Amino acid sequence: MSRVGLAPVQIPSGVTIEFAGKRMTAKGKAGTLSMTFSEDVDTKVEDGHLTVSLLGDTIRARKLWGTYRALAQNIVKGVSEGYKRELQINGVGYRAAIQGKDLVLQLGYSHEVRYPVPEGIKIECPTQTEVNISGVDKQKVGAVAADIRSFRPPEPYKGKGIKYKEETVLRKEGKKK
Repeated sequence: MSRVGLAPVQIPSGVTIEFAGKRMTAKGKAGTLSMTFSEDVDTKVEDGHLTVSLLGDTIRARKLWGTYRALAQNIVKGVSEGYKRELQINGVGYRAAIQGKDLVLQLGYSHEVRYPVPEGIKIECPTQTEVNISGVDKQKVGAVAADIRSFRPPEPYKGKGIKYKEETVLRKEGKKK
């Protein structure tokens, strides 16, 4: 039995949810997102809450019940507040800047790395060593942050590279003489 699926999704004020068959569309101050639910689960909107329930007692339905409830929660939070990931750049000469619609990273390679900003994502560089990624879709924000981090992941000896702000890099001891 899914404990996640039992909890109803709170719908904040300013967010409207519409259903067209199994397709849910949520609109809020941050934007609009939609998703399609499986045929194994049923959804209802009552008293400012979205509930996801089982249609049949199959193994597949029980697997998807909590998943679809969590996805609906992410959509509701995304259209009301949005999601944000913060990256830090450590290293001598490593820096980031926005040029037009591209994020330009200088990471110690012989060339600069240009990353085109995807549609629906906003990237800011408050300083040369910070990159803030924000958007409505949680999956897309996380994927863009992971892509940018993959250009130069933090290394354990000097801590150089791109890391998430809340990430801690376990440092290793260097060579001994």
